[in-house]
Amino acid sequence: MKKLYEKSELWFALVWIAAYIVLVSGGDNLSAGAGIMKIITLPILILLSVILLVFLKKNQLFEKYGLCMSQLPASKMLFYIPLVILLTANLWYGVALNVSVTETVLYILSMLCVGFLEEVIFRGLLFNAMAKDGVRAAVIVSSVTFGIGHIVNLFNGSGADLVSNMLQVVYAVAVGFAFVMIYLRTKSLLICIAVHGVFNSLSIFSDTAAITPEREIISGILIAIIAGAYAVYIALKVKEKNYTPH
Repeated sequence: MKKLYEKSELWFALVWIAAYIVLVSGGDNLSAGAGIMKIITLPILILLSVILLVFLKKNQLFEKYGLCMSQLPASKMLFYIPLVILLTANLWYGVALNVSVTETVLYILSMLCVGFLEEVIFRGLLFNAMAKDGVRAAVIVSSVTFGIGHIVNLFNGSGADLVSNMLQVVYAVAVGFAFVMIYLRTKSLLICIAVHGVFNSLSIFSDTAAITPEREIISGILIAIIAGAYAVYIALKVKEKNYTPH
């Protein structure tokens, strides 16, 4: 793994993206077949998280990939209030216990791992590898690939329909844009990892019976607007720290 990283950071990132998508999608399908949500996926996510953490720690790459404290005070980032608003999105139409307690715990633990892995892979590995040749292109690619990556939900046994999935792709691009701008300015992924993991985790408590197609569209649009506006604000107003590729 280290040889691949030293040879090409971009290919290292792409291999991690491919491995993550294939293994997690396979785990979700196997879990669905076993009749217990995330029962196979969680061990896969934990293993991937441990491997990535050990690699970054062993090679002293924590700071390079944002596993460190922010270099900017929270006040410069509007105290992350837009992110706090986004955290409530899955609960806008009510709260419900949709699955068993066991599946709920498995889902939450899985989503916390997903938050870590996706932020480090897309915002850390991929963004840094591409930023060496141009920060603007790296921002766009990191955001768009993060959104497009959610298309796998059509095939991984999650039950997402085409319209729901396309909405998820659109607002995931906007959220990805916000996250990459936070990383760009603060040099830290910790807030992004925490928000990503908690946002995904709270989806298990969404009252799906109360979510009509119209409400789903409205929610998707609002999430995209909030995340997109926050990203633009950071891009235009937060100038204190300029990105220097490592």
